[in-house]
Amino acid sequence: MNAAARKPATATPPATPPATRGRPKAAGPRPGKAGASEAPLPDGKDTARGTRNAKAVLPEADAVPLPVETVIDAVRPAYWDEACADLMKRDRILRKMIPTYGPAHLVSRGDPFVTLARAVVGQQISVKAAQSVWERLHAACPRLAPAQFLRAGPEKLAGCGLSKRKAEYLIDLADHFKAGTVHVAEWAQMDDEAVIAELTQIRGIGRWTAEMFLMFNLMRPNVLPLDDVGLINAISANYFSGEPVTRSEAREVAANWEPWRTVATWYMWRSLDPLPVTY
Repeated sequence: MNAAARKPATATPPATPPATRGRPKAAGPRPGKAGASEAPLPDGKDTARGTRNAKAVLPEADAVPLPVETVIDAVRPAYWDEACADLMKRDRILRKMIPTYGPAHLVSRGDPFVTLARAVVGQQISVKAAQSVWERLHAACPRLAPAQFLRAGPEKLAGCGLSKRKAEYLIDLADHFKAGTVHVAEWAQMDDEAVIAELTQIRGIGRWTAEMFLMFNLMRPNVLPLDDVGLINAISANYFSGEPVTRSEAREVAANWEPWRTVATWYMWRSLDPLPVTY
């Protein structure tokens, strides 16, 4: 069958775009293979690791979020209930899927530096390995503040289990925050692409990591991380009976999710791994 002609068998036709459409983001991908070793990053950018049994190799397919923790004062995104109700009306897959996970929802850590640092740590290693490294980093830098990372230096950070390159990425990230060369206070008012453009100027941060930041920190409702293998695999499993799916086909399915693509993505990830994750 011509892939370009395939249609998701179970998705309902896109509804008329609601007035709130157009704002992009949120959610948590899937664990990689335990014990996976770290590979060099291309050109200082990240790559997003797919969840189990990934069939496709995408540009950013080697990073994983760390396991979910209890986030103090976690708040359900203001749009979550509205988004779930809207998605269940227009998409037959999500109509069945969303109630399965009860009150679980996306949560934000709130600290931009910590969110980005955790994302860098998670690149190209398994969830278990990433959590172990993060715990050692937390012990070495208890306040998890940029100045503390800078005082520790790349050698001490590398001693926590990071590669030399990742240690350098964290130092560069901390330097940007301490020097004020990133507009942290303005990100909430900037549109998605503007935030992505600024973040990807930092070494070690590519589009996937920036999209995770939009979802998990800024809690934007309409993010679609097409470089995420877990999302592609979930769309394949849920809408195409497990057949390989192109980015174009995934984008077509997701058109029916707007302006809540973050929420739909979060549930797609849950369909592969019921345990939520966070940054």
